[in-house]
Amino acid sequence: MTRSPVWHPFTQHGLEEPVPLVDRAEGAILWTRDGRRVIDAISSWWVTTHGHCHPRIVAAIAEQAGRLDQLIFAGWTHEPAERLAAELTALLPLPYVFFSDSGSTAVEVALKMALGFWANRGEPRHRILVLEHSYHGDTIGAMSVGARGVFNRAYAPLLFDVGTIPFPAEGGEQRTLDALEAACRNAPAAFLVEPLLLGAGGMLMYPPWVLAEMRAICEAHGVLFLADEVMTGWGRTGTLLACEQAAVVPDVLCLAKGLTGGAIPLAVTLASEAIYDAHYAQDRAKTFYHSSSYTANPIACAAARANLAIWRDEPVAERIAALGAAQAAARERLAGVPGIAGVRQMGTVLALDYEAGSDRGYLSTLGPRLMAFFREGDLLLRPLGNTVYAMPPYAITTDDLGRVHAAMAAAL
Repeated sequence: MTRSPVWHPFTQHGLEEPVPLVDRAEGAILWTRDGRRVIDAISSWWVTTHGHCHPRIVAAIAEQAGRLDQLIFAGWTHEPAERLAAELTALLPLPYVFFSDSGSTAVEVALKMALGFWANRGEPRHRILVLEHSYHGDTIGAMSVGARGVFNRAYAPLLFDVGTIPFPAEGGEQRTLDALEAACRNAPAAFLVEPLLLGAGGMLMYPPWVLAEMRAICEAHGVLFLADEVMTGWGRTGTLLACEQAAVVPDVLCLAKGLTGGAIPLAVTLASEAIYDAHYAQDRAKTFYHSSSYTANPIACAAARANLAIWRDEPVAERIAALGAAQAAARERLAGVPGIAGVRQMGTVLALDYEAGSDRGYLSTLGPRLMAFFREGDLLLRPLGNTVYAMPPYAITTDDLGRVHAAMAAAL
């Protein structure tokens, strides 16, 4: 068999598992080359919010592509970025916007902003605190602040050391808060969290009051609070930002994925006035030295502006509430299915664990078998080992969502 020249992410090609070829998409549906209708139940890796190929976003991309496709953003600017930044700062609680092109780079930018803040103030604070089981991306800095494990074991010599705070599992919340309090006494630079919902770490959830307490501890000790809402932002947890549910305003906020409705790569790192002012000087050595060639790409910015217009003009909040209610109802039903444990739901996200004895974790042998079962049933569900979750686009129909829930119940 001739090998494809394509090397896919998070894919062990030696297992020779089928790789479906998708020709087109609309709403929550993918159509494959061989004519299958596949329900995209994970929003194509958590990015597609309103649905695939939303006409307003498609039109904005096409219009901008014929006007200005790309521009260096170091010392130059363009209207799509200026307008998008103004709209974002009007909508979100932070006043400055730094553009990048993925969730990983948004996190890298946040880390560099935090370290630059302390360096430019002449205070030697370098240590980063993170939450246990977290995942922030696959670039070196983002891997360093994520959980150590199979994702990054081969690259351990490249990773910097961090302080890890225990995950606030139910009943153990005070242990988390006490550990954070103790760590903050040693004057770390920043604490980085995924608010309310940890994604690749197993779709782990914790309550808003814990997030609020963690923010308060950091504020009391002068530790910068960095919120990675790359996955949780744009309505996934039921509100525009997960931080809203805890009335938390971070010092730095990372957004990507749903920023363009999932149509095209773009990320932003929003910063407080204090973070910006620490880099604002006549001294060029205090410049924030970060960029990529495609920073604030005009086409991507146009797509993001169309996404914001959809949030303003269409009943997005109502769609999210309806999807959340359907997921909550499914949670109750699935909790009674033999072999299923830990059924949990937050906003539009539903997750559960299949009981598999000691065969657990990302490399569980159950994972590939589950993936094959769902794929053969024309469902795009991607297990995290023995954990399966549904995070569909907000456009999914009731019937298609019912098929997803039925498959999750029947998988074992």
